[in-house]
Amino acid sequence: MKYLIAGLGNIGDEYANTRHNIGFQVVDAFARLSGVSFNTGRYAATCRVKVKNHELVLLKPSTYMNLSGKAIRYWLEKEKIPVENLLVITDDLALPPGQLRLKLQGGDGGHNGLYSIIETLERKEFARLRFGIGKDFPKGYQSDYVLGPWTPEEMEWVTPKILEAVEAIKSFVTSGPNLTMTNFNK
Repeated sequence: MKYLIAGLGNIGDEYANTRHNIGFQVVDAFARLSGVSFNTGRYAATCRVKVKNHELVLLKPSTYMNLSGKAIRYWLEKEKIPVENLLVITDDLALPPGQLRLKLQGGDGGHNGLYSIIETLERKEFARLRFGIGKDFPKGYQSDYVLGPWTPEEMEWVTPKILEAVEAIKSFVTSGPNLTMTNFNK
């Protein structure tokens, strides 16, 4: 069975370690732990990982956040992966810092990447692993916060939570979404 695991983020050094790029950071960690590296392809960088008897295509869209749906639709079609086997990893302001939450459907919650995916796929029913980044910013500074880099203090909890997100992805493909939600949605 084949899965598309799409980490959302923006390309470019200026976005590399920002809160908005946590999706990229999670799939980067997964690739690094699996001993593989990304190759540049159409609309995205990709690599392949095996987990038990499942093939995972890890994806980092190069379309920027606002056009993530274009890359995801292309790679779903190219790899002949059903939407049921799509998992999107994204940042979430509404969740406390470091909290993980797997959902199988829902709206965009004001997230431009999710909005693009919903519009492009013309459906809200796809799995997303939301990574809480909190909302510790003054009114009117949401963009600065989301596009800002992790602080050294935040990295103390971000790094172990990235590893936990990798384990949640493995659980999603090997044990299914329901058991994964039971074990990782806290």
